[in-house]
Amino acid sequence: MVDKEFWSGKRVFLTGHTGFKGSWLSIWLSYLGASVNGYALLPPTSPSLFNVAKVDNLVKTQIGDIRDQELLYKSMVNFKPDILIHMAAQPLVRYSYNNPIETYDVNVIGTAKVLQIARSCKNLKAIINITTDKCYENIGLDKSYKETDPMGGYDPYSSSKGCAELVASAYRNSFFDELGIGIASVRAGNVIGGGDWADDRLIPDILRSFQKNKPVIIRNPKSTRPWQHVLEPLSGYLVLAQKLYNNKEYSDGWNFGPKESDVMPVDWILNKMKKEWPDSSWSLDKDSSPHEAGFLKLDISKAEYKLGWKPIWSLSDTLKKIILWHNAWKNNEDMQAICLAEIEEYMKEMNNEKC
Repeated sequence: MVDKEFWSGKRVFLTGHTGFKGSWLSIWLSYLGASVNGYALLPPTSPSLFNVAKVDNLVKTQIGDIRDQELLYKSMVNFKPDILIHMAAQPLVRYSYNNPIETYDVNVIGTAKVLQIARSCKNLKAIINITTDKCYENIGLDKSYKETDPMGGYDPYSSSKGCAELVASAYRNSFFDELGIGIASVRAGNVIGGGDWADDRLIPDILRSFQKNKPVIIRNPKSTRPWQHVLEPLSGYLVLAQKLYNNKEYSDGWNFGPKESDVMPVDWILNKMKKEWPDSSWSLDKDSSPHEAGFLKLDISKAEYKLGWKPIWSLSDTLKKIILWHNAWKNNEDMQAICLAEIEEYMKEMNNEKC
């Protein structure tokens, strides 16, 4: 389980903390009593979870690009972290087709710069390197990908994340093992939850369109993905960091995904969401779309067996929580409090699962 006692007083350097996942993790770490130094670009959307939940009030923030090695060095080394969580990335598949050089620069060279600077952090014990479920070489088979499967990627984004995995592995073997620093790469994807306003993501697109009573444009309604609430993989990252901090045997690759029953096609989610907006509709995108895998699923048995971690919330419950969160935001409620209540609820259910 996520151990509040472990995190209390820990110094955590978190890249990408202004994004959707990064903001949720910042709130959670603050709740656990960690001292967090966030390093990221300005929030990528307006509105953003970072702003509406007032995350800046909870953590120290340095606005900067991970490719700016001098600024990143000053921020990270001066903070003297115990744990580094590297989340900053160019995270969108379609964007990567239009901006492949930027995608490789941020996701590969940026990761190398983060890890290079980490070598100079004297108190550092554990690094969690966040990549994606799309880092695997997807050859179109109906199978669950294991951590031992080869890295790959058809599109620039997926490929860049496969490259980032290789960078992490090289730094583990060449430098961090000798320094006594554990580094684990974590793979999760299709993360959903309240506070995501990114373009070209299913749930934000649905919410924007349905509220305006316009049809949501869908590229591939039969594409099947491992959908999961944002707190699910984040809980895995936290549990793994706890293990890795004291035991370098956990320095490896890890999958975090949903239950088998929650790996669903896009149109299943559309039909669920339509029940909340009966007059809503969707239509197929008539423009040609870049290649995307039709089926993607992760094998999470390693995390279940070796970490004692498992997903808690079903996809149906997750969609209900997203709608409740979104309605609370529309009603101008205290969204930091709403997020904290959701985190507390999740931790309570997580602890009950362990009892």
